[in-house]
Order: sequence, then structure tokens, then C-alpha cells
Amino acid sequence: MFADEPTGNLDSRTGAEVLGFLRQAVDRHRQTVVMVTHDPIVAASAHRVLFLRDGVLVDELHGPTAETVSHRLATLER
Repeated sequence: MFADEPTGNLDSRTGAEVLGFLRQAVDRHRQTVVMVTHDPIVAASAHRVLFLRDGVLVDELHGPTAETVSHRLATLER
């Protein structure tokens, strides 16, 4: 399943429901979800986060938290 900014235009409650649905797809139905987001909180719901810069893979995190994603983004922007 591909999701491009799946919570981008949603209120926080509906966004949480969408993330819950995506998590169920992974955990219960063994689906793969590829999600694009600029939101560290949303990214933290993933097992792994890949960081792209100008279309090139520049870093990755396994077991991310919102804090580790935010820190890595800040580091990459320098």
C-alpha cells in the first residue's frame, strides 16, 4: 500500500484513525505500507524511516521515535 501524506489534511483524531488502519494492515494482514510524510510524529509510527534528499537515500532509522526523526531531519538540513 502506498500512502502520500495520509494524515496531511486531517484533524488529529481522524489522522490517528488512519494511522491505526495502516498499522493494522501491517500487523494483522502482513501488508507492506510505504508512506511519505514530513511529520516526525507520523513517521514514528513506522518500523523504519528512510530519509531522501534530492531523490537520493541519505540515511535511515530503525525503530524511530518522533524525537529521533526530528533530530535526524535537523541534522540533514545543515
